[in-house]
Amino acid sequence: MKAVAGSAPELRKSERTRKAILDSALELLWSRPFREITIAELMSITGVGRSAFYQYFDDLYGVMEMLLLGLEEDIQTAAAPWFGGEGDPVALLHESLAELVRVCYESGPILRAVSDASTTDERLDRSWTSFLGVFDDAVTAQIEQQQNEGLIPVFDARPVAVALNRLDAYLLIDAFGRHPRHNPEPVREALTRIWSSTLYESYSLHITEGNTPS
Repeated sequence: MKAVAGSAPELRKSERTRKAILDSALELLWSRPFREITIAELMSITGVGRSAFYQYFDDLYGVMEMLLLGLEEDIQTAAAPWFGGEGDPVALLHESLAELVRVCYESGPILRAVSDASTTDERLDRSWTSFLGVFDDAVTAQIEQQQNEGLIPVFDARPVAVALNRLDAYLLIDAFGRHPRHNPEPVREALTRIWSSTLYESYSLHITEGNTPS
């Protein structure tokens, strides 16, 4: 029992250190590409000795993969209203897209860094492909389900899902991938227009300041 009781504070300290490394990596990514970041510089920001890095990560690629995994979880949470909510599907979609923009406004450099590095690094290419694939599968399944319910017109769902997701990714990277960030409101409105008109063309949508969900 003594050993168990003593392990809890150590776990909390471990999580704090790992979070400090991840937060510092995101801070660096706001101003420079991933390829220019070094472990020494990263750990100097955290205020923890360089040797501590290897208690949590094998290399900087592991840091990027962990940041991307965290972002994936945040985006899944943001998308939850549309994927699992009840009510008007258009309003739920608007809610999810607003949350997506909010999340990526805070973490856009992660998207930018992994997308850029994926063109020259096999490991991050696999991570980026897997990340996109998660959302391609989820959006495809949601479109097909709502097609069966008569909410979305019948078409081949997967190419449309992939097109919408790639548009999201690259618009969000362009808008929020570095400082200075763009104003998030026009980005949210653009995504809302495109997704709504593509998926719910039978709805009489008028996206104006007076009736667009915030």
